[in-house]
Amino acid sequence: MEQQKLDELASRVKEQVLRELDLAREPEDQAVETLICQVVRRETASRYLTLAERGQVKRRVFNAIRRLDILQEIMEDEAVTEIMIIGKEIFVEREGRILHLDRQFDTPDTVENIVQRIAAGNNRQVNTRTPIADARLDDGSRVHIVLPPAALNGPVVTIRRFPKEPLDMRALIRSGSLTQEAADFLQALVRAGYNLFVSGGTGSGKTTFLNALAEFIPPSERIVVIEDTAELQIRGIPNLVRLEAREKNLEGENEITIRQLVRASLRMRPDRIIIGEVRGEEAVDLLQAMNTGHDGSISTGHGNSPADMLNRLETMAMMGMDIPAEAVRRQIASALDILVHLGRLRDGSRRVLEIAEITGIGRGVVQTRTLYAFEEICEDEHGHIEGRLMRQNSLENEGKLRRAGIRP
Repeated sequence: MEQQKLDELASRVKEQVLRELDLAREPEDQAVETLICQVVRRETASRYLTLAERGQVKRRVFNAIRRLDILQEIMEDEAVTEIMIIGKEIFVEREGRILHLDRQFDTPDTVENIVQRIAAGNNRQVNTRTPIADARLDDGSRVHIVLPPAALNGPVVTIRRFPKEPLDMRALIRSGSLTQEAADFLQALVRAGYNLFVSGGTGSGKTTFLNALAEFIPPSERIVVIEDTAELQIRGIPNLVRLEAREKNLEGENEITIRQLVRASLRMRPDRIIIGEVRGEEAVDLLQAMNTGHDGSISTGHGNSPADMLNRLETMAMMGMDIPAEAVRRQIASALDILVHLGRLRDGSRRVLEIAEITGIGRGVVQTRTLYAFEEICEDEHGHIEGRLMRQNSLENEGKLRRAGIRP
């Protein structure tokens, strides 16, 4: 049967099942599946469908009623790393490239129904009064929702997907994100308690890289992880505390900010503090934590370059405390040891572009020293970029390495 006719059949079956389903009793999945099978048999009594076609219709209807409709099939494609919905249209990112799918939702209302299902599963409300919300799916995928009237061309939903098994440093080395030499260098820094900050643009792989860096933390340490929306999948640390911020409710109350959680974490006797991403005034609390004995702390932030990231950190810290810019720069220079900058190349690949050491204050600004930098070699006939992270300079501040018993 043609795909269009299968789609029409699935739509009719769905409507009939919803009419016959007793939603007031909250039926189990098995009951829904049984009813779908019965309706499919009735609707196809006078036409022939292969077993594969029957299975496709049943899956489509069950996904529409119980799961995420068309999204469910897309979510099952492990090659898809991002899903973007605009009204009825669906775009996906696959292998670093954005593609427009032929399939689309029946109406924007279908998308809104899915959005409400996702929000309800996260104890969040999203509507015309509060049209913007963040949530996550059962598999850990991050969901950002914007509804009308804020979204002018229908519901806008962005789903950032993460692999079922988080990529470790070995996988990043195999993919060419960095070299074995650079990975060994970063491992020594993490073990020795250097304070690291990971910067990069949207989709550059900051969360993935932070997960990989966390592998190097000694399992005997106590770690506090603070996130806006829980995404990190840190493993191998028995003494791990995970904290998540919370938005205001409809009455504008009960908000829990990243800044509150950073302050609370200081009373939890952490060896290290990991903040998923610094976006605002909590930057000043992170810097103060790094400056008061919590060596080995790690965080990430949006920045187009190491210099841009340092400028943004300065701005965010000044949002959180009314102190002179010079004092903030000294805080940054004292707190941060290493800045790792990630980026996406024009072929869609994610690479470590630079590893820089913070060396202090000079001429009124925070000074950096490039330790590793990505050097492009060539571009092949398929558009893939060949390059390598090359060592530029040696580490200047070797004190923490020596105190940890690690040879520089």
